[in-house]
Amino acid sequence: MADTFSVIHGFRTLICDADGPVIRDERSATDVMGDAFGRRAEVVVVPVQRLTDDFFVLRTRVAGEIAQKFTNYRLLLVVVGDIAGHLAASAPLRDFVRETNQGDHLWFLEDLGAVTERLAVRRAA
Repeated sequence: MADTFSVIHGFRTLICDADGPVIRDERSATDVMGDAFGRRAEVVVVPVQRLTDDFFVLRTRVAGEIAQKFTNYRLLLVVVGDIAGHLAASAPLRDFVRETNQGDHLWFLEDLGAVTERLAVRRAA
């Protein structure tokens, strides 16, 4: 299955397929961003399966570098899926997820339904 495009509560959204190329670093994130720009997306939804384990180990700086790249280009990055194992293994990651979920640049949500709900709230704000 390929990445898809949808408008969710007025937000142009690129929804990446779980079976697509793995996002390992800024360079591979740029490929996804290029697709998002081509579709004029504002939001990019990336399944956990598309990210390396290094993304969830904050000392590697992979998450920060990728998140900063999306922020610089004014794209909301939403990571969807179960990250409970990663959270259980890292107090700094738990703090990072809690903080980013309060902002407007990077969210960690459980599924596409939660993305839809969160975008509805953002639209209403």
